Order: sequence, then C-alpha cells, then structure tokens
Amino acid sequence: MKGFKHQQRKDEKKPKRFFIVADEHYDHKNMIQYADRPFEDKEEMNEALIRNHNEVVTADDITIHAGDFTLRNKDFAQAIIKRLNGRHIFLKGSHDNWLYKDAPMIWEGNINGQFVVVCHYCMRTWGRSHYNSWHLFGHSHGKLDPIGKSWDVGVDNNNYYPVSFNKIKKIMYKRPDNPNLIRK
Repeated sequence: MKGFKHQQRKDEKKPKRFFIVADEHYDHKNMIQYADRPFEDKEEMNEALIRNHNEVVTADDITIHAGDFTLRNKDFAQAIIKRLNGRHIFLKGSHDNWLYKDAPMIWEGNINGQFVVVCHYCMRTWGRSHYNSWHLFGHSHGKLDPIGKSWDVGVDNNNYYPVSFNKIKKIMYKRPDNPNLIRK
C-alpha cells in the first residue's frame, strides 16, 4: 500500500487530522503483565483504550493502526472498530490474524507534506531515510530507543493514546537527523 490515496466523495468531509497508534492488544490479558500496563483486567484495558482513542480522534480523522490491534477474531475486531471514532487504516503486526492474509505490513506516504514510513517493526533504515523521512513503529512497547527521525507510536510509549501527527511533528523536530542522511 503506497501512500494514502483516499478518493473523496462530494458529500464527504476532508480528513481533519491523522493519528498513528500501535500495540493496542485489545482483549489480550497477558499484555497487562508483559508491558506493565496499569489495568486490573482486559475489560478495563479495552475500555480505557477505547475512551482514550475517542477522546482525541474525531469522526473526520484518520488513524493508522501499526499492528497488534487484537489477537482475537475478525468479529471481535469489528466490534471494537465500530466503537472507535474516525476512519482507519490497519497494518499487520505479529498478532493480527483477524486481518486478511495479504494485509500490508508497511504504509508509506505523505502526511501534510512530510514523507512518513509506518511499520509495526522498527527499522534501522527505511524509505527515504537518507533524506530525513520519518519512521513510526510499534512492537517494542516503549523498550527500544528510536534512532534519528523515528518514534515508537505504541500505546505503551504514549500514555495509552494514539499520537496525533502534530505531536509527532513536535517530537521529530527535537530528534537528531537520520544516521544515513545525505547532506547537500
């Protein structure tokens, strides 16, 4: 899936904002212990993640889910998705058997003029990294330091919220250049 090429209908509002998130792990009770999440049980975790999502994402926004949405089946995933605000792009992670077999694992495209590569897994180099493009990843649950213009967008690294593109922009301006940046 190269870039975000959404065909807008005449009656459809233009997306307001983009959010990126990973590693929600809806209904995955072992994730509470594994990632040291502050929830008593999976039901509390599910409700907190849904509430946090809907607190920042509106109906007109687009969220890119960078993998590990849920271990459960497609019916469970659809029930959660129906409760989440906005439109959604799903990338396959290591726990996304509910997605169709050929679901993409990577998304590359421009968001507000910035080239971004989103993948469940952290990469040392990525598309256009030598031009200081940005890489957003999950999977590491806040336990892997980013390099250059990369950031862990997993909920464990972002107070259990999706991260807005505007917040990512502020983070990236403080991050060092990519190690493989070609200087002119």
